[in-house]
Amino acid sequence: MTKDSTIKKVTSDHSPLGEMGQKYLVAGKRLSMRLWEKVPKGEADMRHRRDYETVGYVIAGRARLELEGQEIVLNPGDCWLVPAGAEHRYRIEEAFTAIEATAPPAEFHDDRDVRSG
Repeated sequence: MTKDSTIKKVTSDHSPLGEMGQKYLVAGKRLSMRLWEKVPKGEADMRHRRDYETVGYVIAGRARLELEGQEIVLNPGDCWLVPAGAEHRYRIEEAFTAIEATAPPAEFHDDRDVRSG
């Protein structure tokens, strides 16, 4: 394996926004991060599947994650996992701020998530 000495720093104030309001932060070859900041109460997305795995951490607010027929409540301090290919959706119950990591990277391109399903 070739040594990779790449260093990246991203200031979130200058990060590109995705079509759902997410900020794309730093991305490597096998992992990326994005920030969901103050997503308003009542927002919900459609059920979907992604070809990447997602782990997240709730900073503030509350949401419900519907995942393959199960439902969990996400509160500050909670972490979650959405496996690659799993059908899921989020419903925001209180202004929601969370950080996510995806592998392989969910990339920003032409105002959309290029790996979206």
